[in-house]
Amino acid sequence: RRNTGGRRNVHKKKRKFETGRQPAMTKLVSGTGAGQERRIRDVRTRGGNTKRRALRLDSGNFSWGSEVATRKTRILDVVYNASNNELVRTKTLVKNCIVAIDATPFRVWYQSHYGVHLGKKGTEEETASRSNHVQRKVANRAKDRVIDPKIVDQFNVGRLLACISSRPGQSGRADGYVLEGRELEFYQRQLNRKKGKKQ
Repeated sequence: RRNTGGRRNVHKKKRKFETGRQPAMTKLVSGTGAGQERRIRDVRTRGGNTKRRALRLDSGNFSWGSEVATRKTRILDVVYNASNNELVRTKTLVKNCIVAIDATPFRVWYQSHYGVHLGKKGTEEETASRSNHVQRKVANRAKDRVIDPKIVDQFNVGRLLACISSRPGQSGRADGYVLEGRELEFYQRQLNRKKGKKQ
């Protein structure tokens, strides 16, 4: 409209490429029972290309940056979202949400790589039957290993905090990285603050 309130003539019609689509609102599923399996749909986009719209997901590829190890693992829960608490309550997977993932694949890798068991029994050396060559190789790796005590605490519980870095509604995947260092400290503080408010 004009400043005086008069209507202006529309000089340009709506275009197909200007339309939006409904949000995917990708939900986390447990992966057991009827209707609890992954659900991904293909969406035709401009130029005949396709997007993968994830509607339900239960797992993803997560990278442990300091150890340069990536494993496929189950997503157990959505624990924090900076933009909206409603997305935590409804267990909606979006980019940059904080999730709890199953630590087992990373524990198994750590044990085979360093010969050290991370878990409830504490950090202990493994004494499995291995060839001398493999034992030397593992011992050589283990002498330089450094692991954050906060990560060890999470292994004791069996859950690691991770951040989703892919866009589930666009790529159909929920991939991300394990939180470490100051980033992990920050999100643990946020979660503790949230717990304090509930009590």
